[in-house]
Amino acid sequence: MLNNLFPTLARFRFSVQIVMLFVTVYGGALLGSYTVDRISQALPSLSCAYDKMTGDHCILIVTQHQLHHRVGAALAKAGDVALNVFIPTLMSVGVFFMFFFFLNKAFCGWVCPLGTVQEMIYKIGRRIGRPLKRFTPENVGRVRPAKWLMLLVLVLGLPTLAGMGTVANELGDPFCQVCPSRIATTLLTADTEQLAVHTGTGINLFLGALGNALFGFIIIAALAVRQPFCRICPLLSWNALFQKLSPMRLVKKESHEKCEKCGVCEKACPMDIHEIGTAFGSKAFHEDCTLCGRCAEYCPDDDVIQIKFFGFKLFGSSRDYYKARVKFETPEGQPKKRVIPILRAKENG
Repeated sequence: MLNNLFPTLARFRFSVQIVMLFVTVYGGALLGSYTVDRISQALPSLSCAYDKMTGDHCILIVTQHQLHHRVGAALAKAGDVALNVFIPTLMSVGVFFMFFFFLNKAFCGWVCPLGTVQEMIYKIGRRIGRPLKRFTPENVGRVRPAKWLMLLVLVLGLPTLAGMGTVANELGDPFCQVCPSRIATTLLTADTEQLAVHTGTGINLFLGALGNALFGFIIIAALAVRQPFCRICPLLSWNALFQKLSPMRLVKKESHEKCEKCGVCEKACPMDIHEIGTAFGSKAFHEDCTLCGRCAEYCPDDDVIQIKFFGFKLFGSSRDYYKARVKFETPEGQPKKRVIPILRAKENG
């Protein structure tokens, strides 16, 4: 089990994130762009194809490309459907499922480079004393539909219509034109090309300006809000469509004996999933969950919250782990703190 592998699951996860950040952002510099193009092009996290050193490609740009150049074009021409549409698309989807089957939405919480960048900026915000802004159940409920709207319109709808010739060709990959990962990861490679706003057409100008504005907003918001873009990311909704097909999942025991509804798991969740405090069984695995494991880390009772694979526990809440974490995070000579004050201290820097 992971409980004994690292001082805290959060530190272990962040180490994995840093390694994957270098793999996804700079991996192509070692493998070569040709090799990267042949690996998968279907990674379930925002690994940007616009990054010239990227180690793999995000499934969303492949999906837009297929809908634009294959599905839409094939629907318009009504020919060569099997060869030009279904086989290439099924290959991309098949590779995606091969990845997704094993890690489920942990790709969002452990691999996605934009998620890692947001967490690093959030840590900077805590260091400089920025107040933490949390989403109330009412506010988070208003934000959640945005990721589905972005998936339907920007990733699926407009590229298909562009391929059919119904809308302008510049709308063939609209999500990638506004995706903050395109700018964030390319800047990490010292490539400033994606900051440029193309003015060839009004659509290019609008999408470029919107992308830069969204990137700036996410950078500023991440100083005070945990994972701001993840809440509206269409890849999160894309992954949520298939989360029940993977044996990797978050489970909360159908028991009220140990769970005293203290709300610690709810406060620990970086995505402000308030339902984790009251939901049980598979219902605790909310569509916004990124399998980061913080709720299980901070729960002070044995195996109330677990991350399982084929029913086998990979990590579970533990009183011994909870005590060890309190000891690990409490300076020597200082009184040991309860978990809620620890959460508040971490959130406030």
